[in-house]
Amino acid sequence: MQYLSLEDLVTSSFHYIFDHHAEVDKAGIVVSQESSPFQPARLACKATRTRNGEKETPVEFVLEGLKCMTIIGVNPDERTHEQPLFLDVAIRKGSQKKQGEPFPFRDLFASISDHSSSSRFGTLEAFAFSVARHVAMEFTQNAGEEVIVRIAKPMALPHAKSACISISRKREHFALTPPRQTSPVSASPGCTSLQQLLHSRDSPTDRSRSSSTVHTVAIALGSNLGDRFANIEMALRLLEVPQALLEDLDNGAQVTVIDTSFMYETAPMYVTDQPRFANCACIVETNLESVTLLGLLKKIEDVVGRVPTIRNGPRAIDLDILTYDSERIDTRPEDKRYDLQNLTGELVVPHPRLAEREFVLRPLNDMMPDFVHPVLGKTIRTLLYDILSARRVGEPPMLKVLPFPKYPFYWIISSTDSTGKPGPHTTHIMATLNATPDSFSDGSMHDTVPAALKYVRTSVESGAHIVDVGGCSTRPGATSVSENEETDRVVPIISAIRAQESEDVANVLISVDTFRWKVAEAAVQAGANCINDVYAFTGPDYPLVQASVEHFLQMRDIARRLSVPVVLMHSRGDVRSNKDYSDYHGNLVSAIQSELGDKVQAIVRGAGGVRRWLVIVDPGIGFSKPADAQYTLLSRAASITADKPGNRLIGYPLLIGTSKKSFLASILQRPDSVGTYKGRKTGPEGRIWATAATMACAVQQGANVVRVHDVLQMRDVVATSSAIWNGLDS
Repeated sequence: MQYLSLEDLVTSSFHYIFDHHAEVDKAGIVVSQESSPFQPARLACKATRTRNGEKETPVEFVLEGLKCMTIIGVNPDERTHEQPLFLDVAIRKGSQKKQGEPFPFRDLFASISDHSSSSRFGTLEAFAFSVARHVAMEFTQNAGEEVIVRIAKPMALPHAKSACISISRKREHFALTPPRQTSPVSASPGCTSLQQLLHSRDSPTDRSRSSSTVHTVAIALGSNLGDRFANIEMALRLLEVPQALLEDLDNGAQVTVIDTSFMYETAPMYVTDQPRFANCACIVETNLESVTLLGLLKKIEDVVGRVPTIRNGPRAIDLDILTYDSERIDTRPEDKRYDLQNLTGELVVPHPRLAEREFVLRPLNDMMPDFVHPVLGKTIRTLLYDILSARRVGEPPMLKVLPFPKYPFYWIISSTDSTGKPGPHTTHIMATLNATPDSFSDGSMHDTVPAALKYVRTSVESGAHIVDVGGCSTRPGATSVSENEETDRVVPIISAIRAQESEDVANVLISVDTFRWKVAEAAVQAGANCINDVYAFTGPDYPLVQASVEHFLQMRDIARRLSVPVVLMHSRGDVRSNKDYSDYHGNLVSAIQSELGDKVQAIVRGAGGVRRWLVIVDPGIGFSKPADAQYTLLSRAASITADKPGNRLIGYPLLIGTSKKSFLASILQRPDSVGTYKGRKTGPEGRIWATAATMACAVQQGANVVRVHDVLQMRDVVATSSAIWNGLDS
């Protein structure tokens, strides 16, 4: 018989096995075709199938032993002489090709050969990532289809056969360019993700819009004069209205901010006798050519207020193009490119000093750690590691900060010592003010303005850094209130706080605990500085529905326009009634990273996104989680935002809220296994000491904020715990 393709032979073999061998219920088949002068690699097709026709594993198309000659390595000889590399590439697809549509193996090895011959990477890691990205974008169509790349470099090690690297990637890892490693974890079975719902809401025209003229550009922003954070925010907003600044642009000119880094405070470099800088970076998509974009950045500097000073001197705003797609650009005459002393009015991309600046590499690493530097051939992650490895002892720390729209308030979230390792952190105290008649702990205690002000004054004197004002109870069984009633509860209290004679009270930071955008807007306009949302912008529906998307877009728009920090909590459905403990599969941390990470990514990335530096995450202890599992969750809280592959919550500030919650009552009700304690039932006031234990754990786990009711007592716990875990100066 003759077969049109390897996959046709696989299908025919399955039919033969199940037709002639009744005892076989499941079979696996590998069909291969050896290499030849006209076929430079071994080809294979692998599949597993059951008698009822179900595929047990994705169909795998394999190319083995493809030899490519390319420039690879960092040594001088390696930069001038090609070396052989041997590649194995596998593509796992969800379904086989239809008969008569063979997998395009010839196109695959021709495409990989062309891609390899034109590359000039410095590391095997960077080259492998580039090949995986190329194959995923050219030879896969659907989410979930996987590319596995294995590369051997025989000439790398003198006493070993070869150096090897193997990586696997999916198409969705490269949804944006420059690439960003996200490795998203699947949502809970049967649960539609927010990203899927947002995609379904887009019109076909939006999804099919050509991007052939759209460039992806990384831009650095810095400021050390005036309100540094406001200067940066103004610059970002001006970026998106290029026609208002450059008269000769046509109406089609477009710049869209699609991602931002965390915010950092750094010591000045080169000229050290000047104020500390606020530094960050963003990624934009634009149809402007590089030189036109440079002109736009210079115009923004003029508008925001940059006054020419000495080189590397103080400035209200400084903007630099760091990367422009993966292009190399140098507008200087060729005879002027021998040093970096003649850059005024010129454009050199990638930025010529990118690799020596931690304050540039850290923000880039937040957004695009696997982007390969077009000249150096190293990923951003590797360049950052290199510079941290070379840091001198005693260098000023680089601080991650959270700015509030109440100049000059900002919180230091984390720091790095002279070796780049995390330094001591501060745990900030959020006082809980429930202006409700039915909250579980303090219902009807603070629901009048005089009572609320008394609590605020006491909390501020006791050490609260921020007061969280809520007008809608999240207690199980609580009655829902209207939007107008919730607004009427919180706005008068916020206004009264701002009108106090005591500066400490009048200037205290305020967050509004609400999931409604109109309440959030009214509260911020009355003087609140932060939005605390128990649903992370998607509202009370669970699983998520299309109404969740509309709710999400309204909340994201308000947060973006008001430019205030947001606390985004993990929960499943109506917090007053929902107790869905299913589908965690024993891994609560991974579920939180997946479900909350899906929302956070949609909030931060893409057009209209909230600035990354304004996001705080809350694992939602006490909400939609098994009581016993929450103790383990507390002990692993640091892992929620840990720098691990696939975690979309890496680096975000962490809020822990355990104060007096019912899960604490369950352990207090248990009798001792040895001893005379018989257990007891406790109300909220009987859980203060249990809360104290969780606060100590939160500090040890690196929580940046703890939400409490009893400020003075918990302030003492936090202070003592911080001294134990972080030292007396924390």
